[in-house]
Amino acid sequence: MLSAYRLITRWWTAFALVASLAMLGAAHAFERYAGLAPCNLCLKQREVFWAAVAIALPATLWAVFSRASRGTPRIAAFLLAAVFATSAVTAGFHAGGELGWWALPAMCTGGGTVGLEALTALAMGTAPETRPAMCDAVVWSFLGLSMAGWNTLISAGLAGFSLLAAKRPKDARAPRITPEKR
Repeated sequence: MLSAYRLITRWWTAFALVASLAMLGAAHAFERYAGLAPCNLCLKQREVFWAAVAIALPATLWAVFSRASRGTPRIAAFLLAAVFATSAVTAGFHAGGELGWWALPAMCTGGGTVGLEALTALAMGTAPETRPAMCDAVVWSFLGLSMAGWNTLISAGLAGFSLLAAKRPKDARAPRITPEKR
């Protein structure tokens, strides 16, 4: 158990990179293959995971090229903790709005882009009838939690692990060479 903890905290940015890419992949798969259109808050949650990728990728490359002599950079782990905490708050706000605990902003009534062709087709009455994705509607749930609810739990867990990686004990980092070992 301790060795798994050391491995995860030492290579945390690589684990965070894989987790972020998996979350983005799942979101895009639900959109593309299950036909679930994302709302504005869903898109904001994806942006946070892209930010985590932007932090974790260079930090992981740094750890690989430096042979992880001191583990992953602590500043990257702290930044990932902040990013994942932001994701947990955003997803929690979305999940609370879905449950009717509070009202969501008016901008949460739809997503997508509007172009001149789409507006012309709408004015001419030839546009297909589409409904914008609503942020307060639960379109998928598993074990009683919506996607936003699951994202809240996963993001909070990733934020917690990021803090553990940032505050890892000295024995999880590379051993120091003492005069006795020379």
